[in-house]
Amino acid sequence: MPPKLEIDGLQFAEGPRWHADALWCSDMFGHCVVRCQPGHEPEEFVRMPFDNPSGLGWLVSGEMLVVGMQTQAVYRATRQGNLQLHADLSGLAKGMANDMVVAPNGTAYVDDSGLPRFGQSGARCSGQILAAHRDGSVVSVAEDLEGPNGIVLTPDGSTLIVAESFAGRLTAFDVAPDGSLFSRRVHAELAASARGEQVHPDGICIDAEGGVWVADLTVREVLRIGVDGAVTDSIPFGPLIPVACALGGQDMRRLFVCLSEHWDIAKLGKSAVSRVISVEVSIPGV
Repeated sequence: MPPKLEIDGLQFAEGPRWHADALWCSDMFGHCVVRCQPGHEPEEFVRMPFDNPSGLGWLVSGEMLVVGMQTQAVYRATRQGNLQLHADLSGLAKGMANDMVVAPNGTAYVDDSGLPRFGQSGARCSGQILAAHRDGSVVSVAEDLEGPNGIVLTPDGSTLIVAESFAGRLTAFDVAPDGSLFSRRVHAELAASARGEQVHPDGICIDAEGGVWVADLTVREVLRIGVDGAVTDSIPFGPLIPVACALGGQDMRRLFVCLSEHWDIAKLGKSAVSRVISVEVSIPGV
């Protein structure tokens, strides 16, 4: 089945998620979160004119959580799209907040990228993963990460996997009952491309067999990494850059991919260069 255009005309699509029979994504430089229900036009769910939205997740109450990158915070959106502060990460964060995954118990695991805010100078420092609990308290649960980015939990919730963009690898942790992380290990080393370019994994998602789909900024492919760490599938996108991916659709066999014409920070937000497409895959998501 050929690729299908899902959402067009975005400034920079990120953090796609399939939730409540709809596709959601952050338009990072459009300062909003977009929802697209099958058979309907995409609609703006919430605006964030004061920040760049990134990672998305949901509480069991149905309220959406969204990461504010610049303000280093997690916000809670009501069903009507109103925003409230859920957790302030700024006391621990070293750089911009980024992607997020929310556990069934309501703990939100958020990447601290270690990168300076957009448009500001400064050196990159090591990143970390911050755990924001339901009561708003925040603790660092993993440190010394090289550009933590895409982040997922395995279907049983026992393992957290994060993409280290600047190390070209996926790193895994076991999840303790209290939400802390332990037994850090390399889940997969992503080899350099045939052109000799370093792989830079960005957004990731996981399927029912534990395979991880990885959007790579440099090779411009989405790769599926099996449980043994080997590449099992790859989908090239030519001149377009895959930024993030998510599994969804009625049968959970649609791989939604956020694509951009470029990732020049100085130019992003000045024109619509991004879209979300979907392709059919054989192994469903969860």
